[in-house]
Amino acid sequence: MFSYITKSIIPIIVLIIITYGMIKGRKVYDWFIEGAKEGLNVCLNIFPYLLAMIIAVQIFREANLLDMLNNAIAPLCRLIDLPKEVVPLVLIKPLSGSGAMGVFTDILKNYGADTPIGLVASVIMGTTETIFYTVTVYFGAVKIKKTRHTVWAAIMADMTAIIMAIMMVKLLIL
Repeated sequence: MFSYITKSIIPIIVLIIITYGMIKGRKVYDWFIEGAKEGLNVCLNIFPYLLAMIIAVQIFREANLLDMLNNAIAPLCRLIDLPKEVVPLVLIKPLSGSGAMGVFTDILKNYGADTPIGLVASVIMGTTETIFYTVTVYFGAVKIKKTRHTVWAAIMADMTAIIMAIMMVKLLIL
């Protein structure tokens, strides 16, 4: 029964919205078409920014810049007690959610989900954001070229989340 309800929830919501609109005397179909047109325009406006971001991530991966950056920030990672195995996740997460998911999956396969490395990676995966992807898509959609303090504030929030992930896992393991 529960399975049937969960599979039916979206059509039920759509029917409720259509019924409500018809009761109120609104042109539900016209609104749907208008919304679809606006959605398509947003997609077309975002596409160049999204494509640039995807290409940048691919170049970053293929040029082995991830390994070079990993080696460069190793001393900082030792300072905050970040496991070196989690550093690629920390570096790729701000750029690409799917890339981060791939790195995260590899971490869990190699070290396990219930190890300190797996736990730190899991918390980081759930508490950090794909900063540059998000800024690219949302700021690109509304044609904002200057992000001002947004990127730095987001980077600081991610760094805080990473440090708190390390601290919380250590606190809960002990």
